Amino acid sequence: EVQLQASGGGSVQAGGSLRLSCAGTGFTSDDYKIGWFRQAPGREREGVSCISARDKSTAYEDSVKGRFTISNDNANNTVYLLMHSLKPEDTAVYYCTADLTRILDCTDLLIHGMDYTGKGTLVTVSS
Repeated sequence: EVQLQASGGGSVQAGGSLRLSCAGTGFTSDDYKIGWFRQAPGREREGVSCISARDKSTAYEDSVKGRFTISNDNANNTVYLLMHSLKPEDTAVYYCTADLTRILDCTDLLIHGMDYTGKGTLVTVSS
């Protein structure tokens, strides 16, 4: 079974940077997608970013394009989310997620959600 362990959350002032990491286990090949969702207080969970481990294609939610960069290390089944120019509205619990679908691409998965979700890590951006 796929398991995901996220780390790297914390508190930062607006304009600052953070890097989230997520180590995944249980993958039997590189045919999976992995990424991040977030949930802010009083709001629904939303897809932030996703990467295909096989072909490295990526997708981003519009508000983070140009500020966040997702990457992954297949050898260690680890995905990273480098977040720059953080804004107070980025404050949320960030969840590492993954899916084994061969049909849906990352853009689809950010809309529809993924099958596996790890425990969240809190990111707080102060103004």
